[in-house]
Amino acid sequence: VQLQASGGGLVQAGGSLRLSCAASGRTFSSYAMAWFRQAPGKEREFVAAISRSGGSTYYTDSVKGRFTISRDNGKNTVYLQMNILKPEDTAVYLCAADSHFSTVAAGTADYWGQGTQVTVSS
Repeated sequence: VQLQASGGGLVQAGGSLRLSCAASGRTFSSYAMAWFRQAPGKEREFVAAISRSGGSTYYTDSVKGRFTISRDNGKNTVYLQMNILKPEDTAVYLCAADSHFSTVAAGTADYWGQGTQVTVSS
């Protein structure tokens, strides 16, 4: 599967952005999906994951209550709604796909998209 992330940009602290990750192929619903981020000089960090049906979600503590992951299997797309953005959310955001929820959340997914830059100014 090929993944294409979009929706990044420059936003002031307290603002919102919605990222999208569009997947190719007809088996999108077979994959659990996740978002990761990587800031300059830092290791890649897990942000959120969603199960194949969308019935289960999981977030890193720093984004709970601010970010929401969702998916539309009819549109082969996973979303990350980011609210109350903070300067520390600045990073390149990447989407990932894998058949197994535990694997995609662990960062060892089979498929990765290119990143989309999110910059939050103070």
